[in-house]
Amino acid sequence: MKQLTFEIKSNEQIAKNVYRMQLCGDTTGILPGQFVNIRVQGQFLRRPISVCNVEPSLNNAEPLLTIIYKVVGVGTEAMSHLPVGTQLDVLTVLGNGYDLSKAGDAPLLVGGGVGVPPMYMLARQLREAGKKVRVILGFNTQDEVFYEDEFRALGCDVTVTTVDGSHGVKGFVTNALDGKQSYYYTCGPLPMIKALLQAIGTHGEVSMEERMGCGFGACMGCTIQTTHGPKRVCKEGPVFPAEILQL
Repeated sequence: MKQLTFEIKSNEQIAKNVYRMQLCGDTTGILPGQFVNIRVQGQFLRRPISVCNVEPSLNNAEPLLTIIYKVVGVGTEAMSHLPVGTQLDVLTVLGNGYDLSKAGDAPLLVGGGVGVPPMYMLARQLREAGKKVRVILGFNTQDEVFYEDEFRALGCDVTVTTVDGSHGVKGFVTNALDGKQSYYYTCGPLPMIKALLQAIGTHGEVSMEERMGCGFGACMGCTIQTTHGPKRVCKEGPVFPAEILQL
């Protein structure tokens, strides 16, 4: 864990209640699937946000950290109004990330709602490793869809599902499965995770969403039960082997 200062370079709405923020600062050591914990002025608890992407300093360009967050309460509402140039106190390199060595030749990435962002950095690194990546992105309706084009630009095979059928395949992410994946990685709401595990089994990795207090393992507030005993989502997770989860 590192406690660092980042500067906001952009903060823009990209879908219904969804914002993308780019921060300039030290991105060293951040892995796909990890998260950051941001102090928001006037709020007692930090806001844990998954990492969407990191861009290291190249050719004198500033290193950038990209996060995508949904406005769901007072803290994220305050974040959506933060102007460019704001200095933020950020804890980085939190939690464990996805294990890319298990991907095989044709991994499947499944993201639902705000579970989509951590799939992006993972997809980018898998594509850079020469993998054939299929991505399924699940949303409720068309006005919630984001990052479809960004995944396509990486060279991924992308399918979007919406519950109401207003964009892409009508239904849930499970309606877009074809059973051809070598391994899978996923992040999203619990009902989606449960349905996915039931449909394609446990040969994969799951990033769990859970309410966090401290964000680094001290308060035990985000503990879940696994076949290996209680585990803290912020410390032993958020990424877990699917086979140890008790959902």
